[in-house]
Amino acid sequence: MRTRYGISPWIEQFPSSRRPDYPRLRGEQTADVVIIGAGITGCATAYACAVAGIKAIVLEADRVAHGSAGRSAGLLLPDPGPAFRDVEQRHGVRVARTAFEAWRRASLEGAALLRRLNIKCGLASLAPLVVAAREDEKKLKQEYDARAKAKLDVSWLSPKQLSKIGVPDAPGAIRMRDAFALDPYRACLGLAAAAVSRRAVIFERSRVKKVKVARRHVDVIGEAGTVRAGTVIVTTGTASLEFKQLRRHFKRRESYLVLTEPIPAPVRKQLVSRDTTFSDTRTPHHRVRWTSDDRLLVGGAEQDETSERKRAAVLVQRTGQLMYELLTMFPIISGLMPEYGWELISGETADGLMYIGPHRNYPRHLFALGSGGDSMTGAFLAARILVRALQDASEKEDAVWGFTR
Repeated sequence: MRTRYGISPWIEQFPSSRRPDYPRLRGEQTADVVIIGAGITGCATAYACAVAGIKAIVLEADRVAHGSAGRSAGLLLPDPGPAFRDVEQRHGVRVARTAFEAWRRASLEGAALLRRLNIKCGLASLAPLVVAAREDEKKLKQEYDARAKAKLDVSWLSPKQLSKIGVPDAPGAIRMRDAFALDPYRACLGLAAAAVSRRAVIFERSRVKKVKVARRHVDVIGEAGTVRAGTVIVTTGTASLEFKQLRRHFKRRESYLVLTEPIPAPVRKQLVSRDTTFSDTRTPHHRVRWTSDDRLLVGGAEQDETSERKRAAVLVQRTGQLMYELLTMFPIISGLMPEYGWELISGETADGLMYIGPHRNYPRHLFALGSGGDSMTGAFLAARILVRALQDASEKEDAVWGFTR
């Protein structure tokens, strides 16, 4: 079997006959809000706007969910990615606890929304773990103690407990709740369709060239059309070239993912439990989960973005390394081949938390930028916060995600 490099299995395995085909932006349009980016955050925000009676137009440079949404690990996780202790040391325990609790609620709310809309995306509950590398037991125990002291919903698993669920040899782990696996491409397409059914409008292959801000409106100018609106929301993952003053807040990073060929039933019984996903404390970390068709997905190998010229060779090297590291975790799958290997580009913030909300240098703009670790949960958190901002009903806790934190 030859590995398919650079291809997302979620996108490739979706029937082409069922893919929506949204039009290009042409001529002049008007809306209450323009959303730039039709990934999971843009589509969730468009749906939230439509439910609130806010007329939204979504502009996507490529195709819906063909960016980071359709190339992700397909997880809703209950924590935002960075260590609780790191956020606490940087911002204080109140901010850290607020951020972690808001993220956990957003995971539950996102799953509830997907169920309520009857979006067929293989949504399944998971038990999420953070597993200590052998040399990191003390550090992870301190992380557990900090979370427990802040009254977050966590428990500690011993090596014996870990062995019962098939986690590779480890001195301990933090267990949380309220995580979910899903097909991210189907989830995003479902949210887009739900938004359109509520009168949101989506334009694909409609790259934004410029945003002009006037006193009472913005003009979002594309290659063949313009949208005039009261506010523009940017959900492009990281700051694009147009927002030069924001780029200092982000470091562009590449992470890599590998999906194995299907694993035979006798072997599956000796591997990690299917209702478990885990990351480890290594740098860079690994993320492991099952898919519904009996494959293991491993992500990690994160590094600074490489040049376009080197990217293809780096992809082969990094995904090969990931597969080797998965084999060292689970020697019983020796000989198993990777069927897919692909990369994901994201914007990493200094503290690991997303930026959601306005920026003083960009009037009539709202932003939802930055990675959320291995998780898509931030899309649902951002949608809620952004709609509140549009309605002038922001809550005090929303400032945790702002550029002024």
